[in-house]
Amino acid sequence: QVQLVESGGGLVQAGGSLRLSCAASGRTFSNYVMGWFRQAPGKEREFVASISWSGSSTYYADSVKGRFTISRDNAKNTVYLQMNSLKTEDTAVYYCAARWGFGGSAYASVSEYRYWGQGSQVTVSS
Repeated sequence: QVQLVESGGGLVQAGGSLRLSCAASGRTFSNYVMGWFRQAPGKEREFVASISWSGSSTYYADSVKGRFTISRDNAKNTVYLQMNSLKTEDTAVYYCAARWGFGGSAYASVSEYRYWGQGSQVTVSS
């Protein structure tokens, strides 16, 4: 089992920045590809970004490319999502997720991840 706990969400004005963190426990963190997803009210959960086990490969949704950066610190068992130039449409509950494997980072489907955090609310006001 892998336990994931997100933190760092909150309320920010459009154009501002936030950094989400996801702390993992339970298994060897560096054995897992990590992803960030989000879900807005009334919408399906959607892919945001993912990162390979080593951090050498990242993958982004087109909607966040150039504004968000995913990174990880395997020594701290933590994955981050730096969100800049936030827009009102970025408002959602953000979830981190983990899937075992040593491939690349291009895993963008909800079904490809086995472990999920409880979510962290991000609200961007105009």
